[in-house]
Amino acid sequence: MYSIIVVPPSCGSVAEQLRIGTGERIEFGRAESGGGLTIAHAGVPRLAGEIAAHLTFWLLSNLSEDQTYVVENPEGAGEHIKVAPGRVDAPVPFELSRVTLPAAGDLLSFDVWAPRHAFRSVDRRALDGTGTVPAFALDRTKRYFAVLAALCERRLRGEPRAPLPAVEEIVERLRPSWPKVSRSAVYWNIDYLAVKLRLRPGPEAAGPGQRTHGKKESLASLALRFDLVREDDLLVLAPVASRAER
Repeated sequence: MYSIIVVPPSCGSVAEQLRIGTGERIEFGRAESGGGLTIAHAGVPRLAGEIAAHLTFWLLSNLSEDQTYVVENPEGAGEHIKVAPGRVDAPVPFELSRVTLPAAGDLLSFDVWAPRHAFRSVDRRALDGTGTVPAFALDRTKRYFAVLAALCERRLRGEPRAPLPAVEEIVERLRPSWPKVSRSAVYWNIDYLAVKLRLRPGPEAAGPGQRTHGKKESLASLALRFDLVREDDLLVLAPVASRAER
């Protein structure tokens, strides 16, 4: 049974995809090899690496001498791992992965698809004792969550390196669902989120003249790293009438 599908660059049909099962390996690189992935570029080593299938994940070996490979999760808003030169059998946990190879000024990539992740129930209501305090207590019905969603939207929509929106852009993005939004309201909510998520001390603890730089970047980074905002949550940015129709 095949468990891993490797999609070559510029793949034009299903017939060009490579399928390997648990315990099997294929090589990739500039040199043509029977059953392997050939990447015809002068900047790619003859034997650049190896992919091995293992149940619901896969392993990547970087056989280059001096280039780090990056494996990105296209659905993860910037989630990625780096595989250093010479690293063997680095586990890759993503369902969908994009492997990027630096090659003489170019960035070449191919995709690897793993089986859908399996999950077990995390319901603990049957256990005795007090419940666990939430790590991040966010109310998705509040204005501050809409601000956080607008802050993360570009990166959630498949642009992991997109610049964060300016406050003026956030105001315009929120206006359909929050007609009275203003720059000062957005600033206030960003400050509130920074305190709520413990990225800066509260007013009673802050010394005179202290300011936190990069609050937007810190908020977006934390929210995306811990899935505090997901793509489904962008519904809060829709106009009120549209949300009601759903």
